[in-house]
Amino acid sequence: MANTIEYAKVFQKELDKQVTECSTSGWMEDNASQVIYNGGGEIKLPKMVLKGLADYDRDTGYTGGAVTYSYETMTLTQDRGRRFRIDALDVDESNFGLAAANVAAEFQRTKVIPEIDAYRYSTLAAAAEIKTEYTPEKATILSTLIEEIGKVREAAGDECELVVAMARSVYDKLMLSEEVTHSIDCSNFVQGDLELSVKSIAGAAIIPVPSARMKTGYDFSATDGFSAKSDAKQINWIICPKSAPIAVSKTDNVKIITPEQNQFADAWDIDYRKYHDLFIPDNKKAVIAVCTETL
Repeated sequence: MANTIEYAKVFQKELDKQVTECSTSGWMEDNASQVIYNGGGEIKLPKMVLKGLADYDRDTGYTGGAVTYSYETMTLTQDRGRRFRIDALDVDESNFGLAAANVAAEFQRTKVIPEIDAYRYSTLAAAAEIKTEYTPEKATILSTLIEEIGKVREAAGDECELVVAMARSVYDKLMLSEEVTHSIDCSNFVQGDLELSVKSIAGAAIIPVPSARMKTGYDFSATDGFSAKSDAKQINWIICPKSAPIAVSKTDNVKIITPEQNQFADAWDIDYRKYHDLFIPDNKKAVIAVCTETL
């Protein structure tokens, strides 16, 4: 079936777009615009080295300084996949495209996106150098949050666009705080091709995240999804400049096997493979704050 090649191309593009726009951590992918990806489990990240200022000499003029611009090859550590099988009696060639798109989109929404979010937030929390513990309470949550935003601004500078990724259970307590009505604003927040209206406090956009995706550690099963580690802590929030994390998520070439080609079943097989990872430059770790719940 000639159309399987076109289906695969469309699926690949749309599945990557869905992850960027529908995951709560999709904003982290905005920093990967210059990443080069040619398939497989490797990417190339741009790397620039500049020299600082030097004295100006009236006789010799300016001190020269070369700009070193190169690409560093990085391996995407998360290599995940699944094969879907749709029986030939359930769909024919005319409606295969719609059926396959629905299956793939639902799989990403319910399985892939939660796992990617969980991996990113736990990785970001592990990299954070500003660490605190706190049990959220309506009476103190606003002042505690503003204090922590201040710590990040002190380290990163006031001009940085800050993001607060907050566990949904903590977000609800914050919204119920009597002090919030005097401090909360709405702001526009860009994620991929979307422009969202989000709550903001002290100039930092707040992104609510399902609490199950905000743990300090996860086990990623070789056969079935992911789960929080037994000793994982609940993350209240992570505060960082929007430019700090570099998230990459790529759907590798989608393979579609027709019933005529399938040697194992009278069915359509769809092979789905997702590479993803999160990179945090060493110089950004000092401007990332994580607050975990007190045990």
